[in-house]
Amino acid sequence: MDHSWNRVLIAAAALAGAVAASGITAAQADTFTLRVGTGHPAGPTVYVNLVQDFFVPEVKRRVSEGTEHEIEFIEGYGGAIAGVADTLEAVETGLLDVGAYCFCFEPSKLFIHNFPYYTPFGPEDSVVALQATRAVYDKVPWLAEVFEKDYNQTLLGLSAWDNYHLGTTMEWNTVADLKGVKIAGAGPNLPWLEYAGAVPVQSALPDGYMSMSTGVYNGWIMFPSSYLGYRYYEPSPYYTLIGFGAMGVNGLTMNNNSLARLPEDVQQIIREVGLEYEKKSGEELNARQAAGLKGLEEAGAKIRELPDEIRAQWAESLANYPSIQARDADGRGMPGTEVMRAFLDAVSETGHTWLVEYKLED
Repeated sequence: MDHSWNRVLIAAAALAGAVAASGITAAQADTFTLRVGTGHPAGPTVYVNLVQDFFVPEVKRRVSEGTEHEIEFIEGYGGAIAGVADTLEAVETGLLDVGAYCFCFEPSKLFIHNFPYYTPFGPEDSVVALQATRAVYDKVPWLAEVFEKDYNQTLLGLSAWDNYHLGTTMEWNTVADLKGVKIAGAGPNLPWLEYAGAVPVQSALPDGYMSMSTGVYNGWIMFPSSYLGYRYYEPSPYYTLIGFGAMGVNGLTMNNNSLARLPEDVQQIIREVGLEYEKKSGEELNARQAAGLKGLEEAGAKIRELPDEIRAQWAESLANYPSIQARDADGRGMPGTEVMRAFLDAVSETGHTWLVEYKLED
């Protein structure tokens, strides 16, 4: 067992003790206590903020007003219970009853769930991106079922990251200027950098500020809401609008055993609020995209737009990426080609025009 997972176990055990000490249990006055957590902090991270400000209070309110029961939450955001790469496992084992996380930190277990990353330059509107993503989940039930069958949890709702751009510590004028420059990302989006010849670095949001301040790397593929919220503009003030697209790769899940022990009416409320969380995610992400760009400008970040012809060339360099990832997923026993084709179709049905024609092998 690695040290990071050991810390998760210790933190969860401490919280479990706190619950026991409080005397709040399912047996007392029909009050149920659930532990909810995320690896990213609330505030600068939209999908976490909506767990804290919408999902938790809304479930509590509806259960209190609409049933004979009560729900209490012990909240552990920002890695207090599980880190960004540990949350799926924490929900699976019951260390967390409810968890929200990015599928990008599960590159093996949730390889094909990162399908939006494999088709860059998709919808830049987060509402549209999530609608297309949901259409794929509806068409390919395996995507949701695998959480229940393999990882002992139920997918309550999807969320996303807003439209991705590129921030750097130094000014650049041509794509050639990025050759050899170390740039961080979440993993599945790192191949986007190959066209520019940059050196991709796997990292996580909480590490970015210090890493760019000390020269560990010199840029981040990042959306405005978090670029502003994590104050990346201070060590890395050059922000280029590229428009890689909004990515529906975050999810809110609940441990199957925890869900099953709740009364049916409480389960129904949790499922309903989970889907409403998904709907609110797109709307909030769009608002935060606009606020993030405005905030970055006001903070003194140097913002510019990448010319359309360069965007088209960048997209062309990634024309085979969806097919490569689809075949990889197929080889892992996942419905890779089916998922990728469903997503390409779903995005096209929204009216979005791809910069390049992505083709999949039959």
